[in-house]
Amino acid sequence: MKRFPAIVALVFAACTAGIPIQAQAASSPATATTVILLRDAVEALPVADEQREGYDRDLFKHWVDADHDGCNTRAEVLLAEAVQAPEVAGRCTLAGGRWYSYYDDVYVDGPRGLDIDHMVPLAEAWDSGAFDWSPQRRQNYAKDLDEPVA
Repeated sequence: MKRFPAIVALVFAACTAGIPIQAQAASSPATATTVILLRDAVEALPVADEQREGYDRDLFKHWVDADHDGCNTRAEVLLAEAVQAPEVAGRCTLAGGRWYSYYDDVYVDGPRGLDIDHMVPLAEAWDSGAFDWSPQRRQNYAKDLDEPVA
């Protein structure tokens, strides 16, 4: 049996149970919110054919050093999610450290045994509309570190 992250089960349960959520329009003031049912919000999402033509991972500038501290996005994620901090040397070379994978309930020692990827893969983002984004928007998407880890 395939295991799904808890968030997938939670969203599915919320959709089927008709749980209300608060939505905030991007163009409205930070204080304005609207309460809608999650299933209604999901149904309102635009649906269109995917477009794979023209996809190239290099069109998403990623692993950049956004805060100019010497560590690229991959290293920033590893530093933020370590359960035992790695040593940082030189130009943000990581050694040692320990990470926990809540997807398969294992610990990983050392950064080389870890893949860092996006919650929505870049190819899927492209297929779903990123083909029409500016290079800056694709870079912002690829290096986004704003979503907190649960």
